[in-house]
Amino acid sequence: MLTTISNVSAHIGERVRLGAWLYNKRSSGKIQFLQLRDGTGFIQGVLVKSKVSLEVWESAVELTQESSLYVEGTIRADERAPSGYEMDVISIEVIQQAQEYPIALKEHGVEFLMDHRHLWIRSPRQRAILRIRAKIVQAVRNWLDGQGFTLVDPPVLTPSSCEGTTNLFHTKYFDEDAFLTQSGQLYMEAAAMALGRVYSFGPTFRAEKSKTRRHLIEFWMIEPEMAFVDHEENLVIQENMLTHLVRYVLENCREELEILGRDTSSLEKVQGPFPRITYDEAVELLNREGMEFTWGEDFGAPHETKIAESFDRPVFITHYPTEIKAFYMKPDPSRPEVVLCADLIAPEGYGEIIGGSQRIDDPTLLDERFQQYQLSREDYAWYMDLRKYGTVPHSGFGLGLERTVAWICGLDHVRETIPFPRMLNRLYP
Repeated sequence: MLTTISNVSAHIGERVRLGAWLYNKRSSGKIQFLQLRDGTGFIQGVLVKSKVSLEVWESAVELTQESSLYVEGTIRADERAPSGYEMDVISIEVIQQAQEYPIALKEHGVEFLMDHRHLWIRSPRQRAILRIRAKIVQAVRNWLDGQGFTLVDPPVLTPSSCEGTTNLFHTKYFDEDAFLTQSGQLYMEAAAMALGRVYSFGPTFRAEKSKTRRHLIEFWMIEPEMAFVDHEENLVIQENMLTHLVRYVLENCREELEILGRDTSSLEKVQGPFPRITYDEAVELLNREGMEFTWGEDFGAPHETKIAESFDRPVFITHYPTEIKAFYMKPDPSRPEVVLCADLIAPEGYGEIIGGSQRIDDPTLLDERFQQYQLSREDYAWYMDLRKYGTVPHSGFGLGLERTVAWICGLDHVRETIPFPRMLNRLYP
């Protein structure tokens, strides 16, 4: 039976068998050092010429990068080893001698690496990022499940836009027009009226011709929606969830963060309550800092970065102008020109990672929004039904997984945060 590298600590002094790939190797003449990986981790195999057969020794000499093999040997603890353990190799069974590997252990350009993304994800850095991504998903789902939320899966194909925009991918649904979803939110509102507190986790699509380091065409969203929850409680839920997931990663991904060279000092400061400023205050801050900004405009990446620099942890920007936000956001009753919403801005220039709001629950006001945004009453009739049959105050938010991964990992670009990124000029592999 095979043992995994992640489990070798339970087999110190024992002979085990691994299924692995050769990541790298070096030799000092009479000793070969094999860097092995099996998907769960990395370990160094030490092969001493005087202790193995000539056949085993020669088979190791011939091994190429990414060759696949079965390796048998004895596990021992070694404080000098990165993993804390090494294997004294006894035998090798080569499964396949790999051809010359395209991604040699040297510097490569980004486009070359993206063309070989299916192989690039084998590297220690990319593996670390994808492991952290998985732990973030695990943390969020565990937290939401523990808080009484129910997972609901909204459709990917929809008959209309969620936010009334035109940045949608169009397709044919037999004889009807359909679009790839840009958000599951509207459907999650319906689910919340049935189940109280719900969330979805799935892919979303935005046909924006953007090339920034923050944008992907296909990305994943975690979208909770909650009945009987107002704007204030919505913010508390967001900061509690984010604090939990950052703590979870710090506790469970230390090795991966070290591989990435991530300075975790800023992550250690992530705990609620998060600072809050209104849109008005953010505009004043920007103008005070020499960035001319007009009330009523939306913030871009430089503005969000400048605002974030004034705080040592994520910051909520609340009460944006009604005119620049989605049709379903509830206006502040005391000041209708702004809505009960918030964007959560991550530190270190990573921008918005959560957007949320209290939703309009008044059918008359929602009908006015349909007119204002020129939305089809027929297409949105089901959404209006939610206000006709037992409407209640309700709120929700969406967390962008890839931006969150980029921030926690300290990455320069979101293209490394997803196994196979879809960007403006990239649909391969």
